Amino acid sequence: MIVYYNPLAANKKGLEYAEKIKELADEKIELRDVRETSYEEILKTEGKVVLCGGDGTISRFVNSVDVIPDDREIYYFPAGTGNDFLRDIGKDGLILLNPYIKDLPTAEIKGKTYKVINGIGYGVDGYCCEQGDIQRARSDKPVNYTAIAIKGVLYDFKPANAVIIVDGKKYEYKKVWLAPTMNGRYYGGGMCVTPNQDRLNPERKITVAIWHTAGKFKTLTRFSSIFKGEHIKYTDMFETIEGYDVEVRFDRPTPLQVDGETISNVESYTMRSSAVSKTAEGKQPQTV
Repeated sequence: MIVYYNPLAANKKGLEYAEKIKELADEKIELRDVRETSYEEILKTEGKVVLCGGDGTISRFVNSVDVIPDDREIYYFPAGTGNDFLRDIGKDGLILLNPYIKDLPTAEIKGKTYKVINGIGYGVDGYCCEQGDIQRARSDKPVNYTAIAIKGVLYDFKPANAVIIVDGKKYEYKKVWLAPTMNGRYYGGGMCVTPNQDRLNPERKITVAIWHTAGKFKTLTRFSSIFKGEHIKYTDMFETIEGYDVEVRFDRPTPLQVDGETISNVESYTMRSSAVSKTAEGKQPQTV
């Protein structure tokens, strides 16, 4: 068994986590730094392969290889800090990754295409990731995203107006705080923003969520409910729309994050289910 680990994962404790795999395996283990190996080479490795890291490690893997052969088993051992993928699937130990990285949705952002593991954050969540990156560049101290979010809502982040198009149907919203589109339920280190989304749903639908209209203090007092998925009861300020083809446009540039990778000054993004590309002539499937 060859374990490709990210030494920077889990606040630079990636190797420590990789060593724990020895307690689970009944075969010889070789540890390799994933940064020193191309992801295409990983697919050519003989024997069992394990990726050890966080959500970012999975994201970089799927976005670095074109096709993963059906008969090539890839395993995953979590060693990250956010671990939203792990929260969503509810498993532990060595996890067979293949069912979860097949037929992923894709996002188009500023002319670049990404395969999406968990989802896209657009709005104050993207702002938090951008500010977190700035703090990490200045200090080795852990980033407090809760504090960033509170400060953002109260002072620095200004909600945008949005146009959202789902499978050709247009929706318009004022004062949008969040407009993520999700493949899974969780993002942002434990926020259950789309509690009814199933990443393995047979139709391969995705879900766009909209937090809108409310003022800053109402938003702040209800924001903590998102960690348990209880925010969906506030229908006066939150709604979700399922579909296959989602486009989100803001009326001003706003930071965005896709599986933890921050992209600044984004005016719009598109996210499409894998079902769209599999439909004849590129037309989205008919909604029921």
